[in-house]
Amino acid sequence: MIPVIVYIPDGRPWPGQLREAALDVLELRPTEVVLPEATIRDERGGRLFDSSTLMFDPSAGGGPLADAESDRQARAFGVTNTAFHVQRALRFASALLGHPLPHLLVRIGMHDQPRRWRGGHYRLPRSSLTDEPAALSRAGEVHLGGGAGFVPTLGGSRYFRAPAHNAAIICHEVGHHLCRHTADFRLNRLRPPAQQTNRKIALDEGTADVLTAILLGTPDIYGWHRGAIAEWDPRRRKLQPRWTMAHFVGGRDQDPHADGTVWASACWSARERVVATGADAARFDTALLRGMDSAGAGTARLTRDALKQRRRFSRMLSAITLADPGLAPVVLTAMAEHGIRPGASNAALKHAARADLTAEVGR
Repeated sequence: MIPVIVYIPDGRPWPGQLREAALDVLELRPTEVVLPEATIRDERGGRLFDSSTLMFDPSAGGGPLADAESDRQARAFGVTNTAFHVQRALRFASALLGHPLPHLLVRIGMHDQPRRWRGGHYRLPRSSLTDEPAALSRAGEVHLGGGAGFVPTLGGSRYFRAPAHNAAIICHEVGHHLCRHTADFRLNRLRPPAQQTNRKIALDEGTADVLTAILLGTPDIYGWHRGAIAEWDPRRRKLQPRWTMAHFVGGRDQDPHADGTVWASACWSARERVVATGADAARFDTALLRGMDSAGAGTARLTRDALKQRRRFSRMLSAITLADPGLAPVVLTAMAEHGIRPGASNAALKHAARADLTAEVGR
């Protein structure tokens, strides 16, 4: 175990509290850290590490306005901060599932040409993606940009938007790795290894968001770097009771992040309701992850109908309740308040929720 300095989010609109933590490291290379569960690599060249320490200053994210040493410190901090949150997320998931997930490769400083990128995404091999490297890990990769622009912090200072410094972005992308190797919403296990699909559905985005909320301990997972966006705005993606199937849009061209917020909010409500009964939150977390694991099995053919079934919120709800029948009454009640019930398509749930809303307004 090697000591590192990392951000521990505390629900306030800033990166988090700087804390010393322990990182289980197998190997340290000039620009990457190899963990038992993942490899975290900075792709921008130069030497970031030697054998002396993994304790670095975040330097307000570094960036083009920082001097060379401050930017190096920020880049090195980004690798170790990412490594800590990736290891924590994967070990959390593996402990609840009862088995490990495939080794994950995280690459920092990706896609910064022709302009700098402040986002992140999860990618599987697919030859038609021209903006991706020639060879991607078959197990999946997380790509984080080198950062762009600035965001305010507490005290009025500004912070360079470096995704590797942002635990919410890191945990969300690890959530996609979890989805791929459990629920497998797009049936990638049935596709040729080099012809995976990277198209995400609402369940994928929503599950990644609720995993992030669980790991960070707050439903306002993007409250730091989206603090200027009102909490009622769907772009904020705060998990709250107001998001129901009446807000669901659906369709191929709809942003799955916005629709996914409905699912994530319902899961968060169910988790809070479970805690209110006196049960441990980990009981819901286990039911969620084991439900995902069971939902990933049982399909032998890649068909349009099979893919359509895997988009249904009701299908995942049933999987969660089957994973822990004792929680079923509580979970079903909480989910129903968001308009999600077993045995119906997303379209049917949407129409029913909108009809209920119209009737309520008409009273």
